[in-house]
Amino acid sequence: MKKTVTILLASLLAVVVGCASYEPLTSMRGADVIAADAAPAAKDYAGKRPGTQPVVARTFSTQPPVIPHAVANFDDINLTENQCLDCHGLDNYVKKNSPKLGDSHFVAGGKTFDASRHICTSCHVPQVDAPPLVENRFTGNIK
Repeated sequence: MKKTVTILLASLLAVVVGCASYEPLTSMRGADVIAADAAPAAKDYAGKRPGTQPVVARTFSTQPPVIPHAVANFDDINLTENQCLDCHGLDNYVKKNSPKLGDSHFVAGGKTFDASRHICTSCHVPQVDAPPLVENRFTGNIK
């Protein structure tokens, strides 16, 4: 019984001390969590139309290439439709003078598109001409 009372009093003391030192939550960026987001305005993509922008250099060997054109007006990518394949698929990349999908995107000897890689924007993102939001000294390892 004495042990139970001691544990109860210790727990009560911890709660009282914890409540006395309570501070409102703030985010890591320093803003009040409840305050409206003060994010900068959205930037335009670096390239407007496909084929008008040079390919963006990769900064490390396994980096998925970034998309050097806007994709906002493209149809949604879903299980039956992928507008990226119109230019980058095996049938059209030579005609459209666009980069071919990487070999890692194919199965069955390089002839069948791998359905697990159907949502291109899961790895590939459009390039935006904007300054970094946080300091970054990464220089990459591709020469």
